[in-house]
Formats: sequence, structure tokens, C-alpha cells
Amino acid sequence: MSHRTALVVGGTSGIGLATARLLHERGTTVHIAGRGKGRLDEIAATDAGLIGHRADARDADEIGALVESIGTIDWLVLTLSGSDGIGPIAELDPEVLRGAFDAKFWAHLTTVKAALPHLAKDGSITLLGAITARAGLPGTSGVAAINGAVESLVKPLAAELAPMRVNAVSPGFVDTPWWNGIPEEAKRAYFAQVSAVLPAQRVATAEDIAEVVVLAATNANTTGTVIESDGGARLVSLG
Repeated sequence: MSHRTALVVGGTSGIGLATARLLHERGTTVHIAGRGKGRLDEIAATDAGLIGHRADARDADEIGALVESIGTIDWLVLTLSGSDGIGPIAELDPEVLRGAFDAKFWAHLTTVKAALPHLAKDGSITLLGAITARAGLPGTSGVAAINGAVESLVKPLAAELAPMRVNAVSPGFVDTPWWNGIPEEAKRAYFAQVSAVLPAQRVATAEDIAEVVVLAATNANTTGTVIESDGGARLVSLG
């Protein structure tokens, strides 16, 4: 993977940071983008090999300026997420859900459009969806719609942008900062409950999913595909 350049948008925590680290370990020049300067400063102190940039994925001008400053990008990885949009449909605030679409779906689309002029024709775009797009879990209609919209971009973009490759990774339950709003004891109890049902018998780590993201981004024969890395969650009832 030497002499390749990657940009991981949303690369300052969780799956994004794990992906950036793995790409760097494999000899890639890795740029990461995030909105929080404090978090970027922390990563600069712990991961000197990663090149940090402050940019909002929802802002086409910011992303456009960022990719122009980098030059040609071989692998664009978007690991944007958000916690809004969860709850019973009767209780969902439409304005909150619109904000959640802005934070993930529109941020994905805006970033792809802004980055296109600077992406290598034999490179790739890798998006991040989630199991909620197809699992039918009660209380997830909002996030299911968001992740379904992200994943629906994959096939038409793979056909439209060929020979550039476009894929997505769809994780299940992953132990990342996404769960930080839940008290630690409650989170561990829930993870134990989920692990007992999952065929893989475990909740994934960010590093588990990063391995799949790197595969999707770098494998020259993979395009138009949503890779499910959910520990078998789609095979069992979790409702």
C-alpha cells in the first residue's frame, strides 16, 4: 500500500481513527478530518503519523479546500455517525431527525461531491452505514432511514464513477464512543445481553470494523458492495 494517500473524514475517534491507524501501519499516507480542534490536538500527540485537519463534512467549501490542499486522494473513507434519530416513531422530533440526516447522509453526499475532482480514477470511496438499515429493530426507524439512504448511494455511484470503486461497510454492535451517553455499568450489561444472542458471541471493537473498511477501500476487485460486519446480528432476533 505504499505511495498511496487516504483521507478519513470522521477519523478522530472510533471506527474512523482505527481505520486511519491501520492504513498508516500498512504504509499509506493518511489524512484525517474532524470538527473538533481539541480532539485533533490529542491525536497529534498520540499518533504523529496521522495528518490532522479541521473541517466540517457538511460544508462543501471546507471539504473542497481540504482535498485541494492534499492533492490526489486514492482512498476516501467516510466514517461519519451520530446518535440522534433513535426512539419510537411517535416520539421522534422531525427537526432532530433532519439534523441527524444533515450530520450523516448529507455530510456523506456533500463530502463525496466536493472531493470528486481530487480523487484518483483508480481509487475508491468507502462509506459507513449500519445494521439498522435492514435489521428491523424497534425504535430505530429514524437511524434506519439515515443509514439506508447512505447505503443506497453505493450501487449507483459505483456504476456512475467507474473505474473508481464505491463500497460501504455496515457494522452491527461496536464498542465505540457512540455509546458514551450510557452509564458504563448499563452499557456493559447491555453488551453482555447482546453478546449472548449474537452468533459471533461478542460485541465488535472499532479495530474489527476497521479491518473491513480497509479491505473495502483497498481491494481492487471490490465495488458496488455493502459489506456486513455485524457478528451475525442480521441472522437473529434482537427486538
